[in-house]
Amino acid sequence: LLCTLCSATALVFLSTGPTVSGSVLKGVVGQDITLPCSYRVKKRTDITTMCWGRDACPSSKCLQTIIWTDGWKVTQQSSKRYSLKGKLSEGDVSLTIANAEEADSGTYCCRVEIPGLFNDQLTNYRVVIEKARITTPSPHTYTSEQTSAPGFASDSSFTVTTWPSVSGSEAPQTAYDPCSSTNFTSDCSDLTTDLQNVSVSAHSSQYSENGIYVGIGICVVLLVILILAVFLS
Repeated sequence: LLCTLCSATALVFLSTGPTVSGSVLKGVVGQDITLPCSYRVKKRTDITTMCWGRDACPSSKCLQTIIWTDGWKVTQQSSKRYSLKGKLSEGDVSLTIANAEEADSGTYCCRVEIPGLFNDQLTNYRVVIEKARITTPSPHTYTSEQTSAPGFASDSSFTVTTWPSVSGSEAPQTAYDPCSSTNFTSDCSDLTTDLQNVSVSAHSSQYSENGIYVGIGICVVLLVILILAVFLS
């Protein structure tokens, strides 16, 4: 009978022990992360003290305490990066970690000290802070049109080339051809005609000069023959 009574008493103590819940929360380096925690407040007398600590919740208080409250305001704060932004008077004691770092990864305990034997509300979180992922830009496709110069029988063709994303200063440059533009077609044609006319004129001038030289030579020969004929007669 005595053993039965002891067993029943042990079961009563175990059934009335603190409740512990927990989950995994993930954050990104450089961003804020909030660990939710709250308790029920129906009247002013329900407002009570609580604490946040690093590591799992112990049998009492918090290990490596980072925040303490008296139920109405924060009374202890280990770093300005830790804050309670909710309404404490309404039971919102969620912890916000500003500008999270990889060193913030680990286990956190939220302990709400509710009056009574083994009535504390305990919540454990495992926090994982990771670096932001860097995505590489996908290649872009550029389409360029190539048109043959005037006077040549050739159709326009399109060439599609895939280039990686580059800045404006690194973009491929195309040599400038004044004769490829429609606005300068007539000018280029006139320039070609002028060059041909100059070439013809040069050849004609050369032929004229050669004829003059031949005529002078013939006259000199005839004059020499005439002089010899006079002296010999």
